[in-house]
Amino acid sequence: MKTSDLFRVRQPEIRALHLTWIAFYICFFVWFNMAPLATSMLKSVDWLTADDLRLFAIANVALTIPARILVGMALDKWGPRRVFSVLMVTMALPALAFAYGDTRSQLLISRLVLSSIGASFVVGIHMTAMWFKPRDIGFAEGFYAGWGNFGSAAAAMSLPAIALHMFGGDDGWRHAIGVSAVMMALYGVYYWYAITDGPVGTIHHKPRKVSAMEVSTWGDMIKLIIWTIPMVGILSVLVWRIENMGYLSSGWAWVCHGVIVLVVAYQILQILLVNLPILRKGVPEDDKYDFNSVAALNSTYFANFGAELAVVSMLPMFFEMTWGLTATAAGLIAASFAFVNLIARPIGGLVSDRFGNRRFVMLAYMLGIAVGFALMGLMNSGWPLFMAVAITILCSVFVQGAEGATFGVIPSIKRRITGQISGMAGAYGNVGAVFYLTLYTFVTPSQFFFIIAGGALLSYIACFFWLKEPEGSFAEEYAVSSVDLELAAEQEK
Repeated sequence: MKTSDLFRVRQPEIRALHLTWIAFYICFFVWFNMAPLATSMLKSVDWLTADDLRLFAIANVALTIPARILVGMALDKWGPRRVFSVLMVTMALPALAFAYGDTRSQLLISRLVLSSIGASFVVGIHMTAMWFKPRDIGFAEGFYAGWGNFGSAAAAMSLPAIALHMFGGDDGWRHAIGVSAVMMALYGVYYWYAITDGPVGTIHHKPRKVSAMEVSTWGDMIKLIIWTIPMVGILSVLVWRIENMGYLSSGWAWVCHGVIVLVVAYQILQILLVNLPILRKGVPEDDKYDFNSVAALNSTYFANFGAELAVVSMLPMFFEMTWGLTATAAGLIAASFAFVNLIARPIGGLVSDRFGNRRFVMLAYMLGIAVGFALMGLMNSGWPLFMAVAITILCSVFVQGAEGATFGVIPSIKRRITGQISGMAGAYGNVGAVFYLTLYTFVTPSQFFFIIAGGALLSYIACFFWLKEPEGSFAEEYAVSSVDLELAAEQEK
């Protein structure tokens, strides 16, 4: 696939790609409509504090974790068209509730529910994988995610100006957020009628069960259980933080922790129910895959997308406070981190397609992230602003490129469970965001950047030992196993 192909909008797959990245763009615009308006909120609402906004930033990525798991299952059952449309329409409701909430609790709860919109990412990943061949999937996924992720940059660049100049007054930020919610709902309705789940006549290979990921060995089942626990368990960190800030009594906090434990136990039970019969029967050789590669990609998304979510949540305020900028100027400069998505993430996928070794590309990008954030950790008010912006952009090139490289690998691991693998890796991006943003409440911005650099280095080590080059990752078609054919025959009956 060439860059010029993106202009051939009459081709069904190109049209599907554009429709899907626009949907993701709108979702990201709504998802990150709070960060650029944070200082406006503090100035107009006297019962809010900076600590409240930091907590809202954590809540803003919290429920994306279970939402991505559930959405990954839903994708394999109902397909991305239905899931994407329903998600956009329903998530407009908490966005409106946040826009016009008048208590701390209302803002916290609506932001927490709205965080489910982050699951939109894996929906588009699945849709794009349905439309494109293995040899082109890296660039297609990178373009989809890069231009979609630009929604956060667009929000940072435009919302302060919209709130100030289009609406004005103390409630300008409310109306700006409300309008974005309405636009998302309208596009969700349009998307339902505008696209199909892959080319007409496509055979969709579905997993035996959508309640848990299938694995190939007994050892892989244990690994899946181990990697499942933090995806939901990380929410206990959010509960602990909410309790410490006085939003939740200790009694209700223990109730929440208990619910989280029950959800983790339920997930483990589903893993056992799905995989014990499969493993007892024996997995055919042509249907096996190595879960270590899934684990490695979980770590990469923790370290790259988790870092991106955390950084875009604090970067506008960091630039505003460090260099004494206005909210609009700080938003524009901070948007440079996400702005790079437009080219860096597609390039990451393209490099993964063209280089001929997706594993090497992944390793190179993760090392670059570690170096980039280490440099950002050295930035302070004594630095020239242009140099700080240049380093921010350089770091972002590696972050976004690594994200594109990650999802250049995922569709080739096991086609039948692409939705679940995407959901798990995507969920780990939000595990990383919750982890990093919680740490951010205790450290300085410089320390925060160094911590993120350390996470990227650990992921590099994980990829070095665990990630394997997927078989057929540059083929004309996705590999179809004997089990795939058997399940397809059953579905046709």
